[in-house]
Amino acid sequence: MIKTMQMPGLFDYENRMEELKAKALPLERLNRVVPWERFRQRLEAAVEKLSQGPGGRPRFDVVKMFKVLVAQRFYGLSDEQTEIWIMDRLSFQKFVGLTLADKAPDANTIWDFREAMGQETLDGCFADFWEYLKEQGIEAKAGKVVDASFVEIPRQRNGREENATIKEGKTPEAWENNPHKLRQKDVDARWTKKGQEVHYGYKDHVKVDAGTKLIESYEVTDAAVHDSQMLETLVSEGDGSVHADSAYRSEEIETKLAEKKIESQICEKGYRNRPLTEEQKTSNREKSKIRSRIEHVFGYVTNSMGNFYLEYIGKVRVTKAVTLINLIYNMARYEQIERLSSA
Repeated sequence: MIKTMQMPGLFDYENRMEELKAKALPLERLNRVVPWERFRQRLEAAVEKLSQGPGGRPRFDVVKMFKVLVAQRFYGLSDEQTEIWIMDRLSFQKFVGLTLADKAPDANTIWDFREAMGQETLDGCFADFWEYLKEQGIEAKAGKVVDASFVEIPRQRNGREENATIKEGKTPEAWENNPHKLRQKDVDARWTKKGQEVHYGYKDHVKVDAGTKLIESYEVTDAAVHDSQMLETLVSEGDGSVHADSAYRSEEIETKLAEKKIESQICEKGYRNRPLTEEQKTSNREKSKIRSRIEHVFGYVTNSMGNFYLEYIGKVRVTKAVTLINLIYNMARYEQIERLSSA
C-alpha cells in the first residue's frame, strides 16, 4: 500500500524536534553538556565594534553566532554552505537556537563575526571551558602526551624564486606591487616532507592529558617547524611525566625536562651502528601504550570533523581555526566522558 501525504499539523515541528533530540546527533550531544552562556561576556566584548547605530539592523545574539561557528567548523563548511545548512536543516536550527520563524545569519554576517573573534578571545574561550571542566571534577592526571598534526591548506603554485623569497621571510616584489594577487598568497605557510609524503601548510602541536585525552595546551606553527622544537613551550613544571615518540628525543630535551622536574617517557631511537637493545625496544613498547592515546585526538578530528584541512590564507586565520578545532574536540571528548560514565 502507498502511504498518502498528510497535511502538516499544529505540533508537527515540535514533534520533529523531539525526534531529532532523541536521535542524539553530534551537535545535540554537545548542547547537552556545554555551558554556552559561560562564553557570553567574552564574546560580547569581541563584537562590540560590530554593534549597529540608530536605525541599523540588530545584530544576532553572540552565543548563537558562536554556536554557528562551532557547527561550521565541526562539518568543515564555507560561510555560504553554513547559511544554507542553517536554513535547510532542522538539526542546525535546533543547535543554534533558531526556529523556522527566525531569520538565519547570512554568509557575510558569519564572516564578520568570525573576523571579530580575535586570537585572544578564542584562547580565552578555550581557557574558560578548561576551567569549567575542572569545576566538574575532570582532573588532569600526572602524565602528558605531546604530538603534532599537519594542518593542510590549498597548495600554492609559486615559482622557485618566489618560494626562496618566502622562505627567507620576505614577500616577492611582484606580489607587493599587486595587492589583489598578494591577498591570494600565503606567505606564512611552508612546505615539508615526512617520509614519502609532502605537506604544505601548518602544524597543530598539542599537549594532551594521558588520562582524560583532553587537550591542555597547543601551539600553531608552519609545517616546516620540527615537532621537538615546540616541546619546551608546551610542557611545564608539574606535568609529572611526558610521553612522546622518538622524534622528540635528544640530549637537549632530556636536560630541559629534568630542569623542569618532568620525567621523560620519550621513546628512544636507534642510530647507525648503535641499534636499540631488546630492553630499549620493550621499554618503547610500554611507553607507546600511553603515547598512542593522543591518536584519539587526531583520529576524532580526521574521522568526525573532516580532518585538518582549512581554506584560509595566513597564520592568523589558520591559528584561530585550529584553536576552535581544539576547543570543539575538548567539548566532544567531555561529552563522551560524561556519557560513558553514566552508562
